[in-house]
Amino acid sequence: MKLTRIYLFIISFFALATNSMQAQQTASQDSIVIKEKFGVRVGADLQKAIRSLIDEDFQGFEVLGDYRVYKDYYAAAEIGIEEKDYTEPYLDGTASGTYIKIGANYNAYENWLDMQNEIFVGIRYGFSSFSQTLNKYAIYANDSYFPVDIRETNQEFKSLNASWGELQAGLKTEVLNNLFLSVHVQLKVMISDKKPDDYDNLYIPGFHRTYDSSSFGVGWGYSLSYLIPVVKKDKKLKPLD
Repeated sequence: MKLTRIYLFIISFFALATNSMQAQQTASQDSIVIKEKFGVRVGADLQKAIRSLIDEDFQGFEVLGDYRVYKDYYAAAEIGIEEKDYTEPYLDGTASGTYIKIGANYNAYENWLDMQNEIFVGIRYGFSSFSQTLNKYAIYANDSYFPVDIRETNQEFKSLNASWGELQAGLKTEVLNNLFLSVHVQLKVMISDKKPDDYDNLYIPGFHRTYDSSSFGVGWGYSLSYLIPVVKKDKKLKPLD
């Protein structure tokens, strides 16, 4: 009788342990399956909007968007318009036009659970169509006795264009459900540049300032965007040890 009780205890113990392990495994599996959002994210560049309010020499606006294609890969694009008054030694001009940039981003950040934050790098091909206006220029003279000869022309050069490659790197954080703040920097290299006769493209919408000694440009952006979920896909996280 006593031996029978011992056998029953051992069998009950192993049965309970087995059921407990199975329950823990099931709970663990259930807890690591999450829903990832795939959809279109659209927004605007806040940096350009704020600059348009405080800088009297600049007016611009940019709409941006991306679409999650696969896991950490996103198709991305930006479309914008800019008008910039610039002053250089001996001349004053205005650049005005539109631009578009298309490319892709890669998210290098491993999110916890269902978070959507990003540390991303991206590439873009940019194209701008614009005009340049020479508002006025000064005649250079070695003799400082006479006043500077400034001539106003308001000469406009139309049908100009430029293209460039661009590398982006930045951060994107979900501050509210589906609402994201993002900041990024840009490094650009000129591919083609149609210049007017007897003049130069000193500022190109989308590319920004140009320099005679270099085909490189820089920029940055600070944006607010909203994710419109299209589908949700299951993602299994690695169970904790």
